[in-house]
Amino acid sequence: MGFKAYLIRQEAGRVVPGFAEMSDADLDAGEVTIDVAYSGINYKDALAATGAGKIIRRFPCIGGIDLAGTVVKSDSPKFRPGDQVLATSYDIGVAHHGGYAERARIPAAWVYRLPAGLDLRAAMALGTAGFTAGLAVARMEHNGLQPGNGPVVVSGATGGVGSIAVEILARAGYEVHALTGKADSADYLRQLGAKEAILRSSLDLAKIKPLDKALWAGAVDNLGGEVLAWMASTMKQAGTIASIGLAASIEFKTTVMPFILRGVSLLGIDSGYIGDPLRGEVWRRLGGEWKPERVIAQAREIAFDDLPGAFDNFLQARITGRTIVRIRNP
Repeated sequence: MGFKAYLIRQEAGRVVPGFAEMSDADLDAGEVTIDVAYSGINYKDALAATGAGKIIRRFPCIGGIDLAGTVVKSDSPKFRPGDQVLATSYDIGVAHHGGYAERARIPAAWVYRLPAGLDLRAAMALGTAGFTAGLAVARMEHNGLQPGNGPVVVSGATGGVGSIAVEILARAGYEVHALTGKADSADYLRQLGAKEAILRSSLDLAKIKPLDKALWAGAVDNLGGEVLAWMASTMKQAGTIASIGLAASIEFKTTVMPFILRGVSLLGIDSGYIGDPLRGEVWRRLGGEWKPERVIAQAREIAFDDLPGAFDNFLQARITGRTIVRIRNP
C-alpha cells in the first residue's frame, strides 16, 4: 500500500524537496509503524526543506522532525496497534524519515504514548517547540529557579518556542517579560500571560556592560548573539539562563563577570537527544499543569498539500505561535 510523503532529495548539490509516492518498504528501520495524523513546522524544518541550513544529514529523507498518530504495527512490547503516540527530535526528519508522510516507522525508544491531557492535534501544536520550552523550564527549576526569585525574560517571544515558554511560565506563577522585535505583538503576548512586552529596539545592544542593572531571575533565549549577552549582564544573583536557539547569531560575546560575581548559570538546552526520565516528565507536565491552552487553541492548521508554501514565512520571521500540518484525518 502506497502513501504520500514530502521527500527531500539532493541533486547536483542542491536541496530539492517535493511530494512522492512511497511504500512501507521505503521506510527506515524501527519497531513502531504509525499512521501519521499531524505534524508541525519548526524553524529547523524550514531550514531543512529549503536548504537554507545544512540540517539534513542523509539524502533522501522525509522531512518533519515531529509527528503524532496511531500505531498500526509494533514489534515492541511498549506499544500496541491502536495506541496514540507522538515522536519528536532524535534523528527524525534529518537522518531518519520523518513526520511529513502519511506513514512513519520509528525506533520504539523515540516514541511516547500520548500524554494525558493532549490529543493528537494538541501534541503537534506543541511538538519540538513545546518540548524545548518545557525542557528549558524544567532545567531552570532543577537549577533552583522559583517564582519567588524574581521575573523571567523570554526572547523571541512570538515564535513557537517563545510563545509556549511565555505561557507555561505564566501558568507556573512566574512574572514573565516577553522580548520581541514585533511592535504589534503586545496584546498577543499579554494574552499568553506576559506582564510586559519589551521591544528589542528599545535596548541599546551596541553598548552592553559587563554587569548592568540586575533585572532577571531567569531568562529563556531563542536568539543568541547580542541579546544573550545582554541577558547575561542583567541577571540577578544566582540567576539562570536557558540557551535554546540561534535565530539571531551563533556568537556569544560576553565576559565572565556575571558568572563569577553574580553566580549566574548558563544552561544549554539540547532537546534532540534528552531521554527519560526527563523527557517523560516534560511531556507529562505539558499535558498537565503547564498545558499552554492559548497557544494550542490559536495554532494555525494547514493541509498537507499546502506545506511547501509555508516554509518561507518561517525563514522571514513572519510567524506567530505554532503551525500544525494535517497529514491525514485522524
